[in-house]
Amino acid sequence: MATVELRFSALPEHVRTARLVAAAVARRAGVDEAVLDEVRLAVGEACTRAVSLHQSGGITAPVRVALIEEEKAFSIEVGDEAPRVAPGDRVPGSGVDDTDVEEDEMGLAVISGLVDDVEVSAGEHGGLIRMTWPTTPAEATLT
Repeated sequence: MATVELRFSALPEHVRTARLVAAAVARRAGVDEAVLDEVRLAVGEACTRAVSLHQSGGITAPVRVALIEEEKAFSIEVGDEAPRVAPGDRVPGSGVDDTDVEEDEMGLAVISGLVDDVEVSAGEHGGLIRMTWPTTPAEATLT
């Protein structure tokens, strides 16, 4: 199992680099060419979401992206350090409002529409989005 890990400052200009690296590693891992645009879009959405959560929460820690090549699958994990609280537990003036929550839900809906296998987890220490695509073994791609 090979893994490539990226860490970048929570700045929008770094999202493009994460998309490009993810697509290149996905191609090398054997993800179907027809799906690479979906990989780019999903990674871009997940990274943009993480950057937004970091910026709105004043978090200086980097956004984490792990590109994981497994035997028959390729996974991308995008992690953030933004703590999540239940809507009823939100504190006024905390920087989290209903607009932020709606944008977060919209981003997750876009990702779910692009990727069949998505897992989202979140807690007091941050969140993680894991997206997985099937791969074609290297010997099957040779003709």
